[in-house]
Amino acid sequence: MGYFRAMTPRPQPKPGKLPVPSKPPAPPEPHRVVALVRSPQPVFPLACASEVFGDHGPAVPVRYAFEVCAEAPGAVRTDAGYDMLVTAGLEALERADTVLVPGGRWPAGEEVPSAVVAAVRRAHGRGARIVGVCAGAFVLAAAGLLDGRRAATHWERAAELASRFPRVRVDPAVLYVDHGDVATSAGAAAGVDLCLHLVSADQGAAYATRVARRMVTPPHREGCQLQYAEPPAAGPVSDSLAPLLDWLGERLEQPVGVAGMAARAGVSPRTLTRRFGEQLGISPGRWLLDRRIAAARALLEETDLPVETVAHRVGLSSAVNLRRRFHEALHTTPAAYRRAFRAERDRA
Repeated sequence: MGYFRAMTPRPQPKPGKLPVPSKPPAPPEPHRVVALVRSPQPVFPLACASEVFGDHGPAVPVRYAFEVCAEAPGAVRTDAGYDMLVTAGLEALERADTVLVPGGRWPAGEEVPSAVVAAVRRAHGRGARIVGVCAGAFVLAAAGLLDGRRAATHWERAAELASRFPRVRVDPAVLYVDHGDVATSAGAAAGVDLCLHLVSADQGAAYATRVARRMVTPPHREGCQLQYAEPPAAGPVSDSLAPLLDWLGERLEQPVGVAGMAARAGVSPRTLTRRFGEQLGISPGRWLLDRRIAAARALLEETDLPVETVAHRVGLSSAVNLRRRFHEALHTTPAAYRRAFRAERDRA
């Protein structure tokens, strides 16, 4: 005797109603940067930070929101002869992803206010990144965030920072030091280097390059590059490294050694190495390798080129060599790096 299975009728949509399409995923919230200012506030480091993390117009996707706060909201005097109106107080640090202290005229021996120290510590405790530009490092040191760590500040204030906070390992030469959760930079212009470095870490090298291009500034200087603690002796234009660096940057795919660089510059390899050390704080080979890694990062972020092709385009000869150098520099592989930043590229 045969049998049959009862068929459940497929539900029909109600008359006049169409299926509601699923909503596209909401774009991620911008990374919120809050600058903590005080009177008299140096204008230049604050402006540098706002330029990097601010709105760059329709050509660059918005990834950051920039805000300013002060311990006492109201009129904050600047070193440029005018006051700026700051409407947010220390409570703004509670919603910050990055707290940035852009310099400050901290007189010798003056204590950082306890309310500021407590607010900075709370922000760090909940996971916010704390950044000190120039003398902003004094605030991080007062909060105990630099104890046992290397830190940078302006070369004129380095001895004072080390004296007041002996547990901080002050490096008076470098442009910036980044520990991930805290970061410090030298004088105001070095704050641009640190901020662009942080953008590169957050959003990828390609995005940081777009921001730098809008600002008409180099996208990358190594943190280990030396500060100019004293004005360098004047010399003829031929002594400058700039023409050689430009020439190398346009020929990354070509094999070039120190001897070839020296011949191009018209000096001996020993003289060239000395000039790189004096002006950039690194060797010629290290500088060239860093540029090649930076170029590889941009290609991995913005193209679908095979790793082997990327390696040849940046002068690293093979995928094997690129993977080794990439891992030494960034502690990851080219493939993993590409996966991490592909979503950022697609959003752009």
